Amino acid sequence: MILAAGEGRRTGHHTNKVLLPLAGRRVFTWSIRWARLVPEVTRTLVLIREQDRDLVTRTIDREVGPPDIEIVIGGNSRHGSEWEALQVLAPAIEAGEIDVVAIHDAARPLAGSDMWAEVIDTAARFGGAIPANDHKHLISLDERGSPTERVVAVQTPQAFSARPLLDAYRRAQVEGFVGTDTASCIERYSATSVTCVPGDEGNIKITFPDDLFVAERLLATARWDLSGGREPTHRRSRMHLPRRSAEGDPG
Repeated sequence: MILAAGEGRRTGHHTNKVLLPLAGRRVFTWSIRWARLVPEVTRTLVLIREQDRDLVTRTIDREVGPPDIEIVIGGNSRHGSEWEALQVLAPAIEAGEIDVVAIHDAARPLAGSDMWAEVIDTAARFGGAIPANDHKHLISLDERGSPTERVVAVQTPQAFSARPLLDAYRRAQVEGFVGTDTASCIERYSATSVTCVPGDEGNIKITFPDDLFVAERLLATARWDLSGGREPTHRRSRMHLPRRSAEGDPG
């Protein structure tokens, strides 16, 4: 599922930031491109605002080939949008037709197909996967001021075993819980292990106007193979974290 139902006013535009142009196409369709280069991806849902429906539909018709994209109206929060998408996927999940669900913030257009493939594969093997980078300038301290845990910056896409994810969001709906990211919900309502995989420093989030220029320059460099959509491994920051250890990306 591609989360594209936000507003993104900090970019300085009145338009939803994921609908802004980036290197010849809209920001959100880059994410669709990378995800669908992964053979295991069989369905693609895009979560949008109702007021963006016409522009999103026209953009998909122009920039995205088959199979069809499923457009779903998102909720009032990231968590709410995920819940709306999971309700659409629920029959297929319960029938065993979907093994893993991957969730991605459309404002991160440079998450390449290698990252998608890695989180999906890791979730299929261990239950859950999130990409994370060491946050080298921050440390976690206990009450005595001694370092405790590593602090990491969490990115998307995140991926999880489908049935535990659906069950966790159903329980969250009953209790009125709203998580900051997908992992926070599944860790609260599931015994599923969430494993950190290497993040990518180039997997930037479009938040401010300058971010669009940075993203365009990254796409224009030789680091990106636009024909195959796979980024070289030297751009990935390798690390081993057995469990999630930082607050997730708020979306």
